Amino acid sequence: MIKHSPYLLYSDGNGNIFEDQTLYAVGREGWDAFPVPAEEWILLPDGGNLYELPGRKGIGIDTQTGEMRLCDKGWAVAAFIPPAHTGFYIAAYETAPNAPTLPLFCYTAAGWYEDQFYVPAIRIEQDIRQECGGYDDEKIQAGAADLLKAYPHNRLVKHLMENCCMTYNCPAARNFSLHRWECPVPSSPACNANCIGCISFQPQEEEIVSTQDRLTFKPTAEEIAEFTVPHLISAPYPIVSFGQGCEGEPLLMWETIREAIIEIRKHTQRGSININTNGSRPNAVRALCEAGLNSIRVSTNSARESIYTPYYRPNNYQFSDIVESLKVVRGYGGWASINYFVFPGMTDTEEEYEALRKLIIETDLSMIQWRNFNIDPDWYLGKLGITETGELLGVKQLMDLIKEEFPKVQFGYYNPPLERIKGDYTLDFAHN
Repeated sequence: MIKHSPYLLYSDGNGNIFEDQTLYAVGREGWDAFPVPAEEWILLPDGGNLYELPGRKGIGIDTQTGEMRLCDKGWAVAAFIPPAHTGFYIAAYETAPNAPTLPLFCYTAAGWYEDQFYVPAIRIEQDIRQECGGYDDEKIQAGAADLLKAYPHNRLVKHLMENCCMTYNCPAARNFSLHRWECPVPSSPACNANCIGCISFQPQEEEIVSTQDRLTFKPTAEEIAEFTVPHLISAPYPIVSFGQGCEGEPLLMWETIREAIIEIRKHTQRGSININTNGSRPNAVRALCEAGLNSIRVSTNSARESIYTPYYRPNNYQFSDIVESLKVVRGYGGWASINYFVFPGMTDTEEEYEALRKLIIETDLSMIQWRNFNIDPDWYLGKLGITETGELLGVKQLMDLIKEEFPKVQFGYYNPPLERIKGDYTLDFAHN
């Protein structure tokens, strides 16, 4: 464990990052900066990146006086921590009035200690499916070319390989090109929510841009089954997942998905069929469970309707529907997860903790996927009109409390394959 807090980092505006040895790095929760306990700092994981935050001055603790103050050098710096890790604190900074809105990435606190970068975070998931070192570009290119050749008329394979895999380096699409693990199946160009931080569609009047282009067509059940059946038959720990970052809401295409599931299960019972969704249509979820859906992951920024609704801005559904969708899947014996957007200072309030407890009990939740929230913190809080967040527990303490009270609820970052759901959840992927 480190002996003292890492030093604050700053950028010179030209891509160079330095440490300020007069300031210790701190973290941010909600609007406020806090010291980070020494035991919560870990080495920046492989695949992590550092970002300059223009128009923002870092906040640190003066190494001589112990007082918090601004760094008078350069711009603040934050870390992007890779999948399988969850951050405990946002980078702490003060934003100038004319500062640009930050793009849709996560902004974890970062510091420098004994020649290495540190972040306050935890490895929440042992699955290696999106490890940076596990991708061989030559094999990915060859695999993508093989799939395009094998399915020359399949629009979905073309979209997944040419857009997702080769253009955006989507980890799920890259794994599909390597014939392993979770295979993405985008299925809907439309959505019934208007999420503030949508990564595939932003209105022209917004000052931020989506990080990728959305699917532009409606795939057929035949197109879906054509490549998912071979994947389920041959891939290790196979999953096919409807609902991806490059699409709208898959439940709007539930009839096609049901038809595809029925067709898939005519050919193989192997592997897991999952849907990543906003959970807006419980009756559609019920129909999919009857067809053979194995698991659901419902995305939410909060277990509180009052925080959920102004972020998702739902059309023709409400928070109670997403709760019902989780209950439906558990009623059919399926696996129900939430894709829980972790925002330090909001996720770990006492009020949110009580709401999360209620959600777990009410739905018999199987799993929490503790996901870093990719959004400008000031912009998010401003959009929701949050000025005071309430009493804070700390993200680590929140996790500890939930684990203590609900030991059967699994923690992770990815949708687990059936081998983990039905057998040893702690299955060691590193040796398979």
